[in-house]
Amino acid sequence: MLRPQVSHPLFRYRYWAIAFLTLLLCCLGTLDADRLAAIAQEPGFAQRLRSLEIAQQTYQVNLNTVWVLLTGALVFFMNAGFAILESGLCRSKNSISLLAKNLIIFCFSTVAFWAIGFGIMFGDGNDWIGLTGSFLQSPAENSPTVGLNYRGAFDSLSDAQLPLSAKFFFQLTFAGVAATIVSGIVAERVKFSAFLIFASFLVSFSYPITGHWVWGNGWLAKLGFWDFAGSTVVHAVGGCAGFVGTLMLGPRVGKYKEISQAEFDVLPPRIKMLPWFREADESLKQILPVPAQNLGFATLGCFILWLGWFGFNAGSTLEANGGAVAHIVVNTMMAGAAGGLGAMLTSALYLSKPSLAFMINGILGGCVSITAGCAYVAIEFAAIIGFCGGIITILTMVWLDRLCVDDPVGGIPVHLCGGVWGTLAVGLFSEGPLAYPEYGITEGPGLGLLLGGGFASFGAQCLGVVAICGFTLLSSWIAWSLVAKLLNNTLRVSMTQELKGLDDAFDDPL
Repeated sequence: MLRPQVSHPLFRYRYWAIAFLTLLLCCLGTLDADRLAAIAQEPGFAQRLRSLEIAQQTYQVNLNTVWVLLTGALVFFMNAGFAILESGLCRSKNSISLLAKNLIIFCFSTVAFWAIGFGIMFGDGNDWIGLTGSFLQSPAENSPTVGLNYRGAFDSLSDAQLPLSAKFFFQLTFAGVAATIVSGIVAERVKFSAFLIFASFLVSFSYPITGHWVWGNGWLAKLGFWDFAGSTVVHAVGGCAGFVGTLMLGPRVGKYKEISQAEFDVLPPRIKMLPWFREADESLKQILPVPAQNLGFATLGCFILWLGWFGFNAGSTLEANGGAVAHIVVNTMMAGAAGGLGAMLTSALYLSKPSLAFMINGILGGCVSITAGCAYVAIEFAAIIGFCGGIITILTMVWLDRLCVDDPVGGIPVHLCGGVWGTLAVGLFSEGPLAYPEYGITEGPGLGLLLGGGFASFGAQCLGVVAICGFTLLSSWIAWSLVAKLLNNTLRVSMTQELKGLDDAFDDPL
């Protein structure tokens, strides 16, 4: 095909025009370079450049501080979710007691973590415990200075470009969550004073010691154990502490009823197939479900907790990093949604119909499961982790009931079992330390076992879970036992008070 003839003068001399424009741009570039060289020689240029650098650093510090305080406030608001969830799943005669525990425990946690816990967890010391920083006393503290230029008592937090008070506030909200987890597990029969004394011990000593092993540059961190936001460090610890408490307390009055073989034989076949009975020494125990006071409150509490989890996980970056935050938030959302689906399907298949209470705990189990690996896995693996977390939560709830372990709100399956699974999942699905360069770090868990990595990363995760849970179970048993000795050899309210309701011990005329 012949090309059309161009007659416009601009097109006839286009090559000359291009050459002229190129020469003009080169001249302008030379002038700009000369001008910049002249500016660089002006008096005070270096000082002005340094001022700009300081202003940029100050802006980043302020941005990080606002981000961490905002996400810390979301984590703090999770206490409202716990309070509403627990009161909704338990009976109305114990509502005031549950709300009072959830409210006042954060007051105790704040003082205990400020005075003792924060220093043990993040203070400089050895591989096992922090020995400096009680009452936030940090000689020569120069945060937000970071790295080798940092001076103070909290080297484990020296990479966070934040004021010390912001670091403390964010970590305080995590400590409060660990204590609040225990509240629901031992609900409706524990003495108010017994819970407060034990929770104060947990926040002051047990939780900070195991936390130091991981987040305080302790021995587990040096062996390659990774838990980004606390599946084990926070949730499994709270679940272990509550598990020991509920074993020592025993089940609520009327929760389990022993029936004869003759009574069991006349039950409909469909009822016999349900997981409400267990055989032990030729006796059968019937599990009598305790009706929830208000599933609407429980659902609202689930939404509040799910919202708070975005701050819980994404805030653990300790910096306003857009790429990292978006990745973590999406993973958290996906795992929670997949956990709810897993729980709904499990309850529908196992109980022949879905259960709202199971769906609530499945969502929370999915969120707990992704907390350890939210920064290290792809979104498709976050969905798998959350889905399995929801299934594990429901199956564990049924299994514990068969063993007559009374957990009124499902805290053990959600936090302990979900936390253990999520921590082990890091060793299975991690994409390696350099998979997400937007984090600005060169460290992280090794490639997961199911993605072609070796057993080293998975083995470190297993070791960490065993060490942290083992220590927490032992220290909790000692602490609960000492509290019982202190309170007339019993952690439990009287039979009369339990039947009447724990709210009778509170005077609330309004």
